[in-house]
Amino acid sequence: MAPPILARLARWFRNVSVPVSTFISFSCMLIFMFILYQPTPGPGLIQRLGWQSWDFVSSPQDLSATNTTGGAPTNSAPAEQIPEGVDWWNVTTEEQVDSASLPLDVWAPLMPHDTGFSEIAVTRCFVNPRLNSGLCEPDSTPEKDAIRGKWVRVDRNLNYDAGYFAGYLNIYYRRTRRQDINLITDIKLYSESESPSPSDSWTKVPLSLRTGVTGVPPLFLWYQVGKTSGNMTPAERANIITELDVLYGDDIPWYGFEKLEPATMLRRGFEQTTSLTMRRGVKPPPRAPPLHFSHDGRFKVLQVADLHYSVAAGTCRDTPASLDCSGGSDNLTTTSLIATILSIEKPDLVVFTGDQLNGQGTSWDPKSVIAKFSRAVADQGIPWAVIFGNHDEETGYVAKEEQVKLMQALPYSLVERGPKDIHGVGNYVLKVKSADPSKTHLLTLYFLDSGSYSKGFYNFWGLFTPTAYDWIRQSQIDWFLQESSSINPIERPFTPDTAKDLGGIWGRQSSDQLTPQKSKLAKPNAMMFFHMPLPETYSPADSGANGRPLDYGISGLEMKGDAKGSDGFFEKGILKAMETDHVTNDVREVKVIGHGHCHLTENCRRVKGVWFCFGGGGSYSGYGKLGFDRRFRIYDISDYGETIRTYKRTEHDGFQDSILDDIVLVGKGAKT
Repeated sequence: MAPPILARLARWFRNVSVPVSTFISFSCMLIFMFILYQPTPGPGLIQRLGWQSWDFVSSPQDLSATNTTGGAPTNSAPAEQIPEGVDWWNVTTEEQVDSASLPLDVWAPLMPHDTGFSEIAVTRCFVNPRLNSGLCEPDSTPEKDAIRGKWVRVDRNLNYDAGYFAGYLNIYYRRTRRQDINLITDIKLYSESESPSPSDSWTKVPLSLRTGVTGVPPLFLWYQVGKTSGNMTPAERANIITELDVLYGDDIPWYGFEKLEPATMLRRGFEQTTSLTMRRGVKPPPRAPPLHFSHDGRFKVLQVADLHYSVAAGTCRDTPASLDCSGGSDNLTTTSLIATILSIEKPDLVVFTGDQLNGQGTSWDPKSVIAKFSRAVADQGIPWAVIFGNHDEETGYVAKEEQVKLMQALPYSLVERGPKDIHGVGNYVLKVKSADPSKTHLLTLYFLDSGSYSKGFYNFWGLFTPTAYDWIRQSQIDWFLQESSSINPIERPFTPDTAKDLGGIWGRQSSDQLTPQKSKLAKPNAMMFFHMPLPETYSPADSGANGRPLDYGISGLEMKGDAKGSDGFFEKGILKAMETDHVTNDVREVKVIGHGHCHLTENCRRVKGVWFCFGGGGSYSGYGKLGFDRRFRIYDISDYGETIRTYKRTEHDGFQDSILDDIVLVGKGAKT
């Protein structure tokens, strides 16, 4: 038994220790919070963007100020910042991206990296590096990784088209932000007997870029090492090598990249050309201005249907022998055709209505195909939008979500992914606004994904064989009705303001009094685009005032292209979305629906007050028919969105005097 004095001491210590320790802990916490701890805004706080969000950096549409109903990115300056006499859509804000927020050890060529390379290597491996990256990676040490950067694999096999026994031939590079490391300023490709002169600052990569391919001379990569980042001028820093990529096929490289000559793999037999491409500095693509009418109330849309581009160059299909197909390249000839129609029509927007990919040479590398199908449009500075067709996801294993990211990184793209909680990819809305300072929403453009295939089976070789087309699903119907209901009515017909202040309102009122006309409060007219036609597209046409069917153009040259299944989009969606919520209203918001899919069908037919119009085939890569010229559909919208006129131009005589079926669908002089 313990002495009484010790027992009392233990009880005292037990009673005192708890409050004393609590007091000391609380005091330490206060000292840390108010004296020792000095919060500083780190890079994440300043940028409000971490490296995990790099895909948003490469997709300016996602960062633009948009409304809840989607629409074109709002990259114009606020009204109070617009100088006098300057149109509101011509004032843009610069996109600021801090490269310090981007990861160094990830190959993602869409990232706007301004960080340079310190070293380049080439490896050959018989195991897919994606499955075991450590087995194929160049030698390194933790010390080198810390100083020069970790090895990053360009995830594009240089021997992709040479067969399995050629192995996986990949390029690696190190990327570093250190200010004391010399950075790579140039890259050249030389044969075994060649070398740069003088060669003092050049380094040769030992392994040939043609390793594994028999019967071809070796080709070696040389890179030049320049100053350290800390010693470079801004002009020198802007010219360093910041990214590498690989292009399959003989066409143009990705935007901002330049192709290195000669090709690493030469086209011979079934093997397609493979080329190394590089980017200097950061080259953000030019963004499309917000869609707008002209000052006199006009807006023109050009529809391009079913390009069916591919990696390999093919022959022009179903064309007369007299056609010059530019050395057998269907893609190049079609691109030239598009450039010609653009120069003639000068549209404000180009809509690609599906099946951009999977031509006769197949799209086994969708990225190489996406790099070129919109180039003719971008070269003329025209905004463009896309919907997906049933063939766009068939080959190449690049999902639509990834294709959208690629398209958003191209010049003048307005493509959007759309909500992730509804069926399909590419369900979005673009709004065309007035040219006056009021920026009134005058025309709505809906884009929907009509899907690919709803049924199919896998054969012995593991290839998917489709048996039924997909269709627009109930979630998309609900989305469309929600988008439609969120659009505010405007006073129609619209009269533009003539000033930026309230004086313009009085000007409009006095103008209306001088020229009285019947007006109404209603949603703007709307058009809609999706690839595959609805079953109702083939329903009997409405009868006109003369008793004849309202059906203009060629149809019946091919089988119907609609899906067998349906969730009732026409009845439950299109016919339910009205111009106004008034109980007596019977005018639909959507006046015109544009389709692709059927290359030999190009008619416009009105069913229950809604026009269904096909684009007709506009590409030499897709099937056609002798005597059926390639053609493009144009929608000429005037009177600030009130009048919608359409016609087609064919390739006949270089598009001169080749207008067919020029009709007014909506507005003054419309077919009724």
